[in-house]
Amino acid sequence: MAHTIIPSSPEIPPLTSEDLKRARDRLRVARARGHRWGWLSLLWLLIGPGVLVMLGENDAPSMLSYAATGATYGPGFFLPFILLTFLMAFIVQEMTVRLAATTHRGHAELIFERFGPFWGTFALFDLALGNLMTLVTEFIGIRAGLGFFGVPPLLAVLLALSVIVLVVLTRRYWTWERLSLALALFNLVFIPVAVLAHPDPQQLVKAFLTGRPFPSWDKTTLLLLLADIGATVTPWMLFFQQSAAVDKGVARQDIAYGRLDTALGALLAAIAGIATAIATNPLFFHHINASSFAGADFARALQPYVGSVGAALFALGITEAGLLAAITIASSSAYAFGEVTRQPHSLNRSLREGWPFYCVLLLAAGLAAALVLIPNAPLEFIVLIVNVYAVLSMPPALVFLTVLVNDRDIMGEQANGPLANLLSVTVTLFICLAGLVYGIATVFPGLLPS
Repeated sequence: MAHTIIPSSPEIPPLTSEDLKRARDRLRVARARGHRWGWLSLLWLLIGPGVLVMLGENDAPSMLSYAATGATYGPGFFLPFILLTFLMAFIVQEMTVRLAATTHRGHAELIFERFGPFWGTFALFDLALGNLMTLVTEFIGIRAGLGFFGVPPLLAVLLALSVIVLVVLTRRYWTWERLSLALALFNLVFIPVAVLAHPDPQQLVKAFLTGRPFPSWDKTTLLLLLADIGATVTPWMLFFQQSAAVDKGVARQDIAYGRLDTALGALLAAIAGIATAIATNPLFFHHINASSFAGADFARALQPYVGSVGAALFALGITEAGLLAAITIASSSAYAFGEVTRQPHSLNRSLREGWPFYCVLLLAAGLAAALVLIPNAPLEFIVLIVNVYAVLSMPPALVFLTVLVNDRDIMGEQANGPLANLLSVTVTLFICLAGLVYGIATVFPGLLPS
């Protein structure tokens, strides 16, 4: 098939394979609206970016953070707190749905247009650096998860890169999204691990109804609290969901389904996160210190309590978490690069048309994978720096987002109302404060209570 399909006048750009593929997807959506049970078809057709962004944020470091929480404090305050953090994530990500459906532009492109080249370059550099460091932690998680099964680090990283390449080379957004969604569902393997941990139902009910027992405010509690907040909302999520929704072709009339997609993703991610914390409760009850556990270490430590199957599922879950996050985070970098440089930036593009987009995506993943394989690389230090950088980069990202969704020149009737502003400003201030405290606590740990 030729890449330029239909000749046109100079005033009208020629149709590309991207236009035709997206038009076919939108035609299916339009036909579904006319059926009696069309809402089910619409849900199936429009679901995607919200579920992917939420389960993608349940990445390897996030799941290990939840695991450390459950192993350190057992069933208590942190279980409902994880649910609360994903409610905050929904409030933030719902705004990206409206931005995408209203403007049909990606997040990086809007920042450049609304705030100018200086702040646009700042946001792009901030995203690129944060994404690269975060991708390193994802490959660390993949390496640790597959290490449980005796897979050598080099082979583990090559297998992960092969999956990323195969998914990307489908050259079709719909196929890429469905394959990624299938992978994302494996995040729920932590649920059977939680069941195998034989939790006490009464303790779980008490935890959600009262939040008790509440931990003391010491250094460990504060760091885990802030780590769990940082495991829920990060800058790449804003760029990814908005750009993916644009690539999908989400329109104004789809906003309600976009909200449902995001809410479903937040619910599934919260369930998986809570299940991970419950799965490691046996380590709490048996007074096993989990402060230095990594992916494979957690799985091995849990094996006496959840069995070999439960331990294997836990290790697979960490592997999946890192792999899905690597796919989505690398995609957010490629989307942002294409939007800012005005290069084709769609998973519906052919390799010839979209080679800069695909090169950036695969280069980001490949570079992170290579860093993980450097002998004696300071991987623990990298993870520490990533956590600090992620929370410190959230304030400007959230300020950009809040200003954009309040700009009636670009949002029209979809701009934030008083209630939406109250919620978004509250969440923004809370996350900014948490990020500031986490950064200070990490850099100056002596300031924390012992």
